[in-house]
Amino acid sequence: MADKFTLTMAQLNATVGDFAANAAKAKRAFDRAKADGADMLCLPEMFLTGYQVQDLVQKPAFNAAAMQALQQLAADCADGPTIGIGCPEQAGDDVYNCYAILAGGEIKTLIRKHHLPNYKVFDEKRVFKSGEIHGPYVVNGVRIGSPICEDAWFPDVCETLAETGAEILVSPNGSPYYRGKFDKRMTHMVARVVETGLPMAYLNMIGGQDDQIFDGGSFVLNGGGALASQMPLFEEAIETITFDRTDNGWQAQEGTRVTYPDEWEQDYHAMVLGLRDYMAKTGFKKVLLGMSGGIDSAIVATIATDALGAENVRLVMLPSEYTSQNSLDDAAGCAALLGASIQTIPIAQGRAAITQTLAPIFEGLEPDLTEENIQSRLRGLLLMALSNKFGEMLLTTGNKSEVSVGYATIYGDMAGGYNPIKDLYKIRVFETCRWRNQNHRDWMMGPTGRVIPQNIIDKPPTAELRDDQKDSDSLPEYEILDGILEMLMDQDASVAECVAAGYDRDTVKRVEHLLYISEYKRFQSAPGPRLSLRAFWLDRRYPIANRWRDPS
Repeated sequence: MADKFTLTMAQLNATVGDFAANAAKAKRAFDRAKADGADMLCLPEMFLTGYQVQDLVQKPAFNAAAMQALQQLAADCADGPTIGIGCPEQAGDDVYNCYAILAGGEIKTLIRKHHLPNYKVFDEKRVFKSGEIHGPYVVNGVRIGSPICEDAWFPDVCETLAETGAEILVSPNGSPYYRGKFDKRMTHMVARVVETGLPMAYLNMIGGQDDQIFDGGSFVLNGGGALASQMPLFEEAIETITFDRTDNGWQAQEGTRVTYPDEWEQDYHAMVLGLRDYMAKTGFKKVLLGMSGGIDSAIVATIATDALGAENVRLVMLPSEYTSQNSLDDAAGCAALLGASIQTIPIAQGRAAITQTLAPIFEGLEPDLTEENIQSRLRGLLLMALSNKFGEMLLTTGNKSEVSVGYATIYGDMAGGYNPIKDLYKIRVFETCRWRNQNHRDWMMGPTGRVIPQNIIDKPPTAELRDDQKDSDSLPEYEILDGILEMLMDQDASVAECVAAGYDRDTVKRVEHLLYISEYKRFQSAPGPRLSLRAFWLDRRYPIANRWRDPS
């Protein structure tokens, strides 16, 4: 009977559909586990294919290729520790989210996920079939139970594993980030180890996949809920943990104990990692964005520089006759602080040409929002021309407040491939700029110190599409707007509840109206990293054609 069990936890970043690269990462982790003398290497949920794969698993060819890659990995890792790795399994017309146990060059066991999440960003019941609860498997004489992600959020799977003889729980996960998610995970996993009395190794993947950011934060708990080891957030890491057999069951030895940063740093790291991975996994090397001299473009430029390095960021100022010298100076000052190049392309001449072209059709009509939006759309056209010519991805810069109420021009400043601040309300944009000016971390590729001029943070926000324009001419002050949006959207509050919280009813009704009529714009907007429980796209699915309004 073994008195020790050694487990290597590989918190790694997978790329959806790149089986060869994912398998190569698994093989390198296997070599590390073997060098550490581990009994078992565990990799995250669906690691071989990447996660989430969405409808890709409805293609039999995809699943067949994944199984072939799994068999090859087993053969390549025949001499060494047992491997646990996530992958899909196709059985007839059914597809399962599985955890494969590899040993001796063979696939020894395929554990099928039982609880399939079907809420928020998850649609697993749509693409996977629920498997029966699986019993433990044996690794070097130790019985291991592996609840797959959601299986550990409910008592039944872990209780069944304990009742059928499991001695240690090893839980592979693909759990995406949102603000406060780690504490929620920890609460659920502590409940499982207290209920079962078994230690648990909770392994989560890291990396960006479209809008979802997997934050890692893997950990090991002992049977009473005591924390034995805690791995970093948002970074790849490999750690080998030793469990000792005691009179009270298996106990994990103390391992690394990383201290986690506050929510401002976590959000910022998520945005940087999200952009960095979106670029790498879609094949882009460089980005460009329009600099207005305002706070939104400044923070996006900073995130891009921290993600990719200043040499891979092109900043473009596109002034019209309404652009102030102050904005030009602020944009240039921000670029200088970041060390990024900035170019100026005036649009006044092009705007005049377009206005002249439309003049016969618009004759007799007063100028309005139409003429203002021509400026934004001309900027979008020019930026997309640069993107096409130089192969650089265009970033959009609309914050969540603007995206919510449609304070953005479709086919204009909304044009682009990715929006790093899409889930960041305007007030949080201001605070994030202040945070970044005061903080620098090793994972940031941008410079230390102040990178956003104080004047950009202090001045009133403006689109500068007409003389003396301010955002507050068209919208409530952002403190009010964000408060109403957080209630209406994040909390699903009624109009009456917003009024009871102190907001003016007419203002609430106006914000509600703008929120609903802007759905068609968001449907066509660029993806961005999910930071909250109510990010746009999969977290909030509303019809575009919708006449319902809250009558309260």
